Amino acid sequence: MPTRRLRIVSFNLNGIRAAERRGFSSFMAKERPDILCAQETRIDRDSLVKELERPLGYEASWAFPSRKGYSGVATFSLEPPLRAHTALGEARFDDEGRVVVSEFRSFLLCNVYFPKGSGTLRDNSRVPYKLAFYDALFSHVAALKKKRKKPAIVLGDFNTAHMPIDLKNWRTNQGTSGFLPEERLSFERHLQQGFVDTFRALYPTREQYSWWSQRLGARDRNVGWRIDYVWVTSELLPRVKEAFIWDHVRASDHCPVGIVLEV
Repeated sequence: MPTRRLRIVSFNLNGIRAAERRGFSSFMAKERPDILCAQETRIDRDSLVKELERPLGYEASWAFPSRKGYSGVATFSLEPPLRAHTALGEARFDDEGRVVVSEFRSFLLCNVYFPKGSGTLRDNSRVPYKLAFYDALFSHVAALKKKRKKPAIVLGDFNTAHMPIDLKNWRTNQGTSGFLPEERLSFERHLQQGFVDTFRALYPTREQYSWWSQRLGARDRNVGWRIDYVWVTSELLPRVKEAFIWDHVRASDHCPVGIVLEV
């Protein structure tokens, strides 16, 4: 059977309306990815205009948060998925609109906006919720993978930097959510359950980031974190022909990351 290559992109938009003002649609038109998974759309169903609901005519699957201006994810694809759902089965997670799971012909695609561990007071009060979400998400993926008998891709904003190479100032951030020992341990434990970090597999020593604070000129100084990932189950890795971080794209405080997958 002839093969083709899909370009799959993940992009935390930090608000889809704000990203649109910074050129999101132009980016989509220029790059024309086969699939784009957006996180932190921060829009509710009633506020969604037609141009953003299905940009450039893409098929779209949305997860809306119950709280306005918060969280939310959307998966845009040139081809419609066979099916899609937005629930893990626990209200405390599903109410925040953090997941779209899509089934395509040869793989499952999980678009995820993982929670931050920091609370409104910039403490680490949400870390237990974050770790529970990790467990629930990967349990759900494992069950679905077994049921559908297909490999899986889990991508999005994981809100955790895995190793010191994945953030500029790792020494001073060891007490900061996103690089706490318990967060990194959870990250590693789930990674070891049959997944591969595609970018790090292809580029073991490359220092490149996907998010920068909007304070103190962090992006211009490249003081960043790599917290956006594309994971694939190990059987998919030979079909990953490229992994990338497009840090030149500035429609958000994150940049797009992705893979080229042979299917």
